[in-house]
Amino acid sequence: MTDNPNGYIAIGDIHGCAKTLEALLTNLDAEYGETRTYVFLGDYVDRGPSTKEAIDILLRFRKNHDCVFIRGNHDAMLLDYYSDKENLDYLNFGGAQTLESYYRSCPDHKIPYAHLRFLVSTQLYLDTEHWMFVHGGVPPNMTIAEAIADTKVHDSFLWTRKHLETDDNDWEKTVVFGHTPVRQPIGKNNMIGIDTGCVYEQFGKLTAVVLPEEEFVQISRIDF
Repeated sequence: MTDNPNGYIAIGDIHGCAKTLEALLTNLDAEYGETRTYVFLGDYVDRGPSTKEAIDILLRFRKNHDCVFIRGNHDAMLLDYYSDKENLDYLNFGGAQTLESYYRSCPDHKIPYAHLRFLVSTQLYLDTEHWMFVHGGVPPNMTIAEAIADTKVHDSFLWTRKHLETDDNDWEKTVVFGHTPVRQPIGKNNMIGIDTGCVYEQFGKLTAVVLPEEEFVQISRIDF
């Protein structure tokens, strides 16, 4: 895929922090408007107080902005739970807060069809000329082209952290990812990590990275 000539803005893990998300998008929209492609790196749901409201914000935002929504491991777990309500482990990984958000906001206590359709439509990755956007990461011992071609490793796009355990990788371009909360964004070794743990008290920021400038924009969490 050819890069957007105007660049991209990638946004890290939201985890149901709707107020913080809205504040960040307001700032980004004021600065960049509709000129960039906004790439959301997944984990829209769980742990935070307002999953339903966060997805409402994203659905409104995409009406006037070019957006790509990557699937996170928590989004995948919610979809799995929806198809198998006996998968109670999901509730212990932040799912209880997600269900409470919908129970509180929806008269029938059900996840709206538009939200389910949104989650189902999320994609595992976005591969462009200069950047690979993904939630978890890419196996460091494979090129990005090899990893995309090998469906057996696609689960790593949701879950892996192995690239953070080594100072070397075989990637032919920069991988932009979330998933692993850090106090400050990661910017090294063909990787940019922007999950700054918005939902966690000890981290508490939602981060975006503006590309190609590699400028970070952050909002401290305001949902708690």
